[in-house]
Amino acid sequence: MKTALITGASSGIGTAFAQELAMRQINLILVARSQDKLYQLAEQLQHQAPIKVEVIVQDLTEQQAAKQIYDIVEEKEISVDFLINNAGFGDYGEFAQRELPRQVEMIQLNIVALVELTHLFLLKMQQRGAGNIINVASIAGFLPLPYLSVYAATKAFVLSFSEALWAENQGTDINILALCPGPTDSNFFKVADFPEGFSYKDNDVLTSAKEVVKDALEALKKKKSNIVSGGLSNQFIVNSSRFLPRELLVNLIEKRFRD
Repeated sequence: MKTALITGASSGIGTAFAQELAMRQINLILVARSQDKLYQLAEQLQHQAPIKVEVIVQDLTEQQAAKQIYDIVEEKEISVDFLINNAGFGDYGEFAQRELPRQVEMIQLNIVALVELTHLFLLKMQQRGAGNIINVASIAGFLPLPYLSVYAATKAFVLSFSEALWAENQGTDINILALCPGPTDSNFFKVADFPEGFSYKDNDVLTSAKEVVKDALEALKKKKSNIVSGGLSNQFIVNSSRFLPRELLVNLIEKRFRD
């Protein structure tokens, strides 16, 4: 049986990936810092499907966290066929007014840990001649976002990085995908400290995490470099810079995201 390693597995898109892959009878390695949630999810999935589930409790904002995860996997002699770099968070507000350590933690998690895990496991995949990597970016990676400036910049990095690796590995059996969801039904807005009245809290505009995951796995199967999930409105957003001057566009976004 194949094995998938999922970071940020304790909620949202990460949990949805775990549930979908368990249904496809793929063994799982679940990574997050929420120990109770991980073990509860692992128990649930093992009751629902004939799979093995390993749990690694790890805070990926810590230095050397990625290497520690890799070493645990190596010690257990598990080959990772799917690496899903899902862990990440945002932080809403005017950059200069937000806490600097929080911004640095975001870069560590959204970029550094993702790059480290990708490097460690991609090399093993290349040695085996097969593998799959999904890096969770965002439609925020296509545009600058005032009040989410660092978050959007990290997702732009993930998008560019993933597409470059996709090109490097073309012609092989290694598939690399940048998953770019729009607003998704998850705890993102709560963790990012959005104001209570922000309209994305209206469930009518949120895509389900399950739908995002199915879009991702279908795009991976088709060997695409990226997938924008969440419908036509998100396609319009990511392509808007083709039709509007960037200064005008970022001013419009600023008004939309202003508290």
